[in-house]
Formats: sequence, C-alpha cells, structure tokens
Amino acid sequence: MQSRQQPQAAPEWWRNAVIYQVYPRSFADADGDGTGDLAGVRGRLPYLAALGVDALWFTPWYRSPQADGGYDVADYREIDPAFGTLADAEALIDDALALGIRTIVDVVPNHVSSEHAWFQEALAAAPGDPARDRFWFRDGKGPGGDQMPTGWTSSFGGDTWTRTEGPDGKPGQWYLHLFAPEQPDLNWTHPDVVAEHEAVLRFWYDRGVAGIRIDSAALIAKDPELPEVGEHHEPGRHPHLDRDELHDVYRGWRKVADSYGDDRFLVGEVWLADTERFMMYLRDDEMHMAFNFDFMTRPWDAAELHESIGATLAAHAAAGAPPSWVLSNHDVTRPVTRYGREDSSFSFLAKRFGTPTDLGLGARRARAAALLTAALPGVLYVYQGDELGLPEVEDLPEGTRQDPMHFRTGGVDPGRDGCRVPLPWTPDGDTYGFNANGAPPWLPQPEGWGSRAAALQEADPGSFLALYRDAIRLRRTEPALQGDGFAWLDTAPGTLAFRRGTDLTCVVNFGDAPVDLPAHTEVLLASAETGDGRLPGDAAAWLRA
Repeated sequence: MQSRQQPQAAPEWWRNAVIYQVYPRSFADADGDGTGDLAGVRGRLPYLAALGVDALWFTPWYRSPQADGGYDVADYREIDPAFGTLADAEALIDDALALGIRTIVDVVPNHVSSEHAWFQEALAAAPGDPARDRFWFRDGKGPGGDQMPTGWTSSFGGDTWTRTEGPDGKPGQWYLHLFAPEQPDLNWTHPDVVAEHEAVLRFWYDRGVAGIRIDSAALIAKDPELPEVGEHHEPGRHPHLDRDELHDVYRGWRKVADSYGDDRFLVGEVWLADTERFMMYLRDDEMHMAFNFDFMTRPWDAAELHESIGATLAAHAAAGAPPSWVLSNHDVTRPVTRYGREDSSFSFLAKRFGTPTDLGLGARRARAAALLTAALPGVLYVYQGDELGLPEVEDLPEGTRQDPMHFRTGGVDPGRDGCRVPLPWTPDGDTYGFNANGAPPWLPQPEGWGSRAAALQEADPGSFLALYRDAIRLRRTEPALQGDGFAWLDTAPGTLAFRRGTDLTCVVNFGDAPVDLPAHTEVLLASAETGDGRLPGDAAAWLRA
C-alpha cells in the first residue's frame, strides 16, 4: 500500500506539538450503544480543531476483548467492532489531516490478548512445540509442577503466572503475564515477534499515522533464566525491567520510522526513576521522545517542580530530544482531584478509597498547572477532559468498575475507571451529550456531570476550556514559545518564574497569599484574576516583559 502523505509536511513538527489523548470508549458515542467510537471522534473534530491541538493520540482501537481497556490486543490490523471498522479509522485519519491534525496510535509490545491467534495456537500446541516459543511457557516447580516458575509480582497486583490445562483436563505448563492473565507476555528473542511488530508499524504509517506511542516500553525483555527479583540488580540486568537488550528492538523500530521521513516519530511510555537509564531510550537511533512521568507525579510544590523541570530540561538538552510535559493520562488520577489533596503527588501504590480532596483548591491548582506546563519548551500532552477541568469520579456505583487493577488487588486499589468516565458534551440529557439516544454509557456518569459540559464552557471566557484554548493559541502565535529558550528568574520562596525568549515570563504562585507580579507591560494570560497587579495563591500568569 502506498503511504499517505502528511499535510504540509513539517520536519520534526512534533518537537513543539500539542498532543491530545483520546480514550475512544469515553470520548463520544455516535451509534448510541453506550461505547464511544471513531464516528464519535470524527463528529467532534471541529471541537478539537478549535482547541488548537496538533495531533491526536488514540489509546488502542484494535480488536480486543477489552480485558484491560484495549491494551489486550487480539489483532493490530482490525478495529474493534465497538469502535467501527478499518475504513472508519482511515477516514478519521484523513479527516483529521484535512484540519491539520495528525494521528498517533498505541502499540503494546510487551503482550497480546489471550485471544490473539498466536496465543490460541500456542495453547493448542503441546509443550515444546515451536508455537509456544513466541511466549514464556514454563514447567512449574515442585511436585507435579504445581508451583509457579517465579514469584514475580504483577503490575496489576497478584501473580504473574497462569497454569494451562491440557486436552485431557490435566494441569499443564504455566505462561507469564506481567499484567492480567488475559495479557500473555511475548518473547522478544523470537524473530516472529520482532518482524510482526515492525510490520504493524508499517501498516499504520502507510495509513497516514504520524506517530507510534509505545506502551510499557521498558518491560519487553526478560532474562531467559527467569531469576527471582532481588533487592538490587545491576543497571540493565533486572529480570524483566529495563534490560539492555531491549534497545536493539527500538533501534529497529527507529529505522522503520525514519524510512517514512522525519515527520514521523516514536514516543515511549518509560516509567524509570533513573534519569541516566531513562535517557538511553532517547539516543538518536532509538525513540524520538518519552513521557515525563517524574514531572507528572510530583506534588504541587515550587521546590519539587523546580527540581523536576531543571533536571528534565538539562537531560533532554544533552540528548537533543524534546522534553514532554503531561499532567495526567488514562491511568492517573485527574489533576483537579489530585491537586486538592494533602499529598498531591501521584503513586499507583498509594491510591486508596476515601482519600479526602478539596475540589475547589484542586481546580485552582490544575488551572495554574495547565499554564505552567504549556509555557515549558517541548511537547505538551493533554488527556481528554482535563481541558474541561473534570475531576476523578471516585464514587462509581458498586458493580460498575471494570479495571483489572481494582480486582487483582482484592478491591483495595480503586483502579483507573475514575479518570475514564465518558465526557459531558451538553449540560442536560441522559448522557450529557455523550450519545443522542440516552443508552447508558459503559461507565456511569455522576449526577451533575453536565455542569462541566463542553457546550457550557465554550460560552464562558473564564472556563477551563477557554484557558486551554487561549494557552494553546499563544503557544502557536508567540515566537518566545516556539523555541527552546528558557531561563529561571529569581523569585521568593513558594513561587516559580522563568523567561521564554526575550519578552515572555511565566510566574506561578504556589502559596496561599497573593504576590506582586514581576514588572511587565501586559498580562497575556492568567489562571486567576490579576487586576490589582498581584497574582493570587495557587495561580499562574504569562506576562509580556
């Protein structure tokens, strides 16, 4: 298939892009079955164009049993029927391109769905059959092989091995899954696994996709000896995290991306605390960028964010890679809720039911954080609904949660459903405009959800949506925000200020009391009123110097 061309191809356009994350199940439902779909996104493209984004990142839209929100992929070349068809995806890519909006798709290299043809073939095969070599099948330990091959812990909580059953009903080998049992891990030493994923990249690049987001990028390589996880491992030698050999995989992916031109890119989901190891993924023959989770997980604190921003900019400058800035995603508690808590940092291990939050305080801080991130050099990612100031829905009715994180921790972890509740588009109606016929959404929307609807916010110049639109517009039009120029300015404790270019200053007040604004000729944008020349607590402003 001949590759579709990107519109007005701009080399490395992604270095200063605004990328909007679409979780298709929850964005907009055109066919009225309660699940968001690609036709729903196509119908809302004018909204996204008005927001001013450069690209859309779609979480997996492929055929999937949805055991983990689509991250259990059964076939990368088919669209899940709940979302539409391959023709719908191609039309959406083309329609978005016509508006100057590119498309990024998610690829999940660590595992596939247990319904994937490869895994079904492996289950039907006998132990030792080559069909099993694409995965991690192993005999169990102990008498009768009743004990798991390792004691590794799943990222979702619980065990990482599930035992198979033979045709005679007797217990068989075990298979590895770092996530849910429905997500068997692939063996990346197998040439079929390498070749298939490179073919998948070409399949989507050929259809006009501009970028590939790589899920759980640091997990794909395993030590074939399958040792236990100890308290300490030498860098690159952990049994299943950030192993040195996985970089050869991404060098191969980079060659595929580069063969389509320098307007295509790779972005990795790399959860690593070690900055030096993190930056190895951004060498000039691997990924173009990676998500900056250090910044996202820090608390609302001037010193903490100053440290994170400084370290991020320094490391990325040395690598020649653009930094990314993100406040949340489909896995993380929304900023309006998180920033209203006594501990405003984020950790998966710390998520619990009943954690108090002050949504008014959280909203003020989330507005300020939006301006802080949008003013930084690099790539800005926005998760759907953050531009509406949506809070986490923490009181989902009993029996409606679907996230395996919740169930595999025995109900201790609330899971990630709270940030995935379908969006409110209109202030009224049974589904607040998510669909037209009122079919119950796949996750229930809370009462009063319509008060945060996009239609209401479009008419309110003081809304979250207006703030995001203005910030993104200024990122496009202000020369100071186009380049890499950045310099910290001296400020009092509890505040941050930095200069972009020669004439634009961003100042953020993390305290409770108002502070005087630095000398300026114009307030370009502020998250709260600054009419008296002072910046309120938990607020940010962009100033013309």
